[in-house]
This record gives sequence, structure tokens and C-alpha cells, in this order.
Amino acid sequence: MRSFAEIYDIAAERKGGPEALEKLLGKPTPAAELAQIPDDRWLSRFTEMIFKSGFNWKVVEAKWPGFEEAFHGFDVGPCAMMDDEWLDALLQDTRIVRNGAKIQSVRDNAVMLQDLAAKYGTAAKCFAEWPRGDFIGLVELLKTRGSRLGGNTGAYALRFMGVDSFIPSRDVTARLVAEGVVDKAPTSKGAMKKVQAAFNEWSAESGRSLTEISRVLAMSIG
Repeated sequence: MRSFAEIYDIAAERKGGPEALEKLLGKPTPAAELAQIPDDRWLSRFTEMIFKSGFNWKVVEAKWPGFEEAFHGFDVGPCAMMDDEWLDALLQDTRIVRNGAKIQSVRDNAVMLQDLAAKYGTAAKCFAEWPRGDFIGLVELLKTRGSRLGGNTGAYALRFMGVDSFIPSRDVTARLVAEGVVDKAPTSKGAMKKVQAAFNEWSAESGRSLTEISRVLAMSIG
């Protein structure tokens, strides 16, 4: 496995030098700021990424104001109590993408956020305080306790919310394979532990966030 410095040099050469590469890297949101994000915004982002999965992102983005209206601003309390009457109305609501299973995931994920809030004070505190060296544990939590947040869906939602994260996208996976960390897309728990270990090693070496390392790995390929 190459050092992070070596992989960084590959990415910098591909992107026109270190200065150009740095402008493409994004940094995670500080934990103190993450902890202040209202739980409705987490539910909104989870829902957005669920509806975008396997669908045209531009369609979902164009309809998003309608989603916010239809789901009452993603207020966690009402969404967790979604009854059959509201569900049936949503299935006829042209303001949103009418996918029954994805609509029901809003209710299930609202319940998950309520459960996390009961334990941590707010769900945001859970996400903000989760150990960065166990990002795969947070992804697994979303997969097992949430609805339709498996694969990369949960990881993308966390990234867009500013959580320090890595995403085993096609390009990141290609770099991980090239470095001998895994031999194919990491879908098993064992493979994800190997990926987490590699990211932790590169982070300790460089002092970089998981987010920055993930972006560098991606841009060393694509």
C-alpha cells in the first residue's frame, strides 16, 4: 500500500498541481456545528438521497421544494406518526416522486432519529460525536436501524451533511484495489474493516480528514 503522500502526488499530477488539487478537496464540518443541525434537516437529507438512489437526480432536485411541503418540513414527530391516510395521500401527490417504499422510509427513518435523540439528546449529537476512526460503524447503524440507507446511500447523505466520511465510489474503490487494500468493491463487513484501517493509517500519516483522503483517492483515478 502506497503512503498517502505518494497517492496525493498522483492526484496532484492529474489535477494540475497541489494548489489546484487543494481547491477540489472539501473539508468536513466541525463537530460542534454538526451537533447544532436540527434533526429535521437530517431526515430531509436522508430522504433526498434515498429518492435520488437509482433515479434522475435532477428530477428530485427540481421537485424538492414540493417534497419539503408534502412532508411538513420533515418535522420528525409528525413524520414518525405517518398514518395510512397520509401515506395514501402522498401516493397521489404530484409534488413528489410517488414511490411507495421510499415514501414509507421517511416514517421509518423519522422513528430512527427519534430513537437516537432519546439516547443522545438529538440525533445530530450522535452523528457529530461518533468516533471518526469507526465511520463504518456509523454507516452500519444507518443501514441496520434506518430504512433504505444501505449501500452508499447513507454514506453520501452523511457526506453532504458535512460528516467526516469516506465513500467507496467507483474511483475510490479502484484506488483501494490498486493499493491492495481490497480486491473488489468492499461490500462485506470484513472488507469494510480493511478499508477503515487503511483510511485510519493514511489519516494518522497525513493529519488529513477522512473526507479529504477520500477525495484524493478518487481524484488519483478519475
